[in-house]
Parts: sequence; structure tokens; C-alpha cells
Amino acid sequence: MMKNRIITISREFGSGGRTIGKMVSEKLGIPCYDAELIHKIAQESGFSENYIKNAGEYTPGGFLSSAFANRSFGPTNEDYLWNIQYKIITELAEKESCVIVGRCADYILKDKADCLKVFIHADMDFRAERIVKVYGEREVVPEERLRDKDKRRAAYHRFYTNMKWGCAQNYHICLDSGKLGIAKCSEIIKELY
Repeated sequence: MMKNRIITISREFGSGGRTIGKMVSEKLGIPCYDAELIHKIAQESGFSENYIKNAGEYTPGGFLSSAFANRSFGPTNEDYLWNIQYKIITELAEKESCVIVGRCADYILKDKADCLKVFIHADMDFRAERIVKVYGEREVVPEERLRDKDKRRAAYHRFYTNMKWGCAQNYHICLDSGKLGIAKCSEIIKELY
């Protein structure tokens, strides 16, 4: 068992999980890995960061049924990226205490690190307003974008971990950023750490 303490943050799209992770890391003086993970995976895999962003939270082949068909020809690109992601997250946790946002880090580190597993969620109205304001998302109805992104994250998580994404039993704490506020969520996590 390693000595480093890790905070993993899983989150619904638009709930502010990434922002909360960065705030917590600043308060604690430890690194936060989010986009940095994508960069590291790209360096090691040879795939573009854009491809990794799009493929990294989706199930192989797009849907579970086609994923198994694709696997009859051997591992998929997504499987290859999963193995690299697994290795990088494990190495980061061995190297230093940190905050890791997304990428199934809660599952990857479950038996490897002293881990505080957090899930951030919020109601649809809060998240829809936030993705328009923060990300400028307007091409699709925000609620549709939220549902699609969450559905894909849940399928990816289940595919590689066999665990239900967002299910309270899989985390130490679940926080509603819409009700508590982003700053308060970061304060709670910092105190728990």
C-alpha cells in the first residue's frame, strides 16, 4: 500500500467536478490531473489529444454490442488507451499525492492507494445553465448534451469497471454542487482529505 493520498473525482457533465478538483488541489497544494492525463496518454499512445478526449470516455466501438464484435479481431484502440490510462494513473498515485478527475481513477486505484472517492452531481437546470455559461455550448439543446455525455460516461465506466457510475455505494461521498455550491464542495473535500 502506497503512502500517497489521492482524491478521485467522478462527475456528471456540467456539475463543476473539474473546477472543484482544481480548487481542492490549490487549497491542498497538490497537483490536479485532468487535461494533463489526456496529454500524458497522447504522448505515450501516439494518438492525438482530440482523439483521446473523444474516445477516452466512450465504450469500445461506440456501443456495447459492437464492442464485443470488434474484440473478435483483438483489442480495440479504446482497450489500448485504457491500458495506458491505467498505467499512467497508477504511476501518478505512486509518485505523489494528487487529485485525479475522471478516467475511472476511483476504480483503477481502489486497491492501490489511500483514496478518497468523490462523485459530484447536480440537477439538470444547474448543469444546463453552467455548460452554456462556462463552455458556451449552444449547438445542441443543453439538456440533450448533458444526457448524452452522462450516458456515454456511465457506459464507459460500466464497460471497464463493471460498476455502476454515480451509484453512491461506489464512492465515499456524493456532493450536489448545485445545492452546496462549487466552493463549498471543494471545502468539504479538503476537510475530508
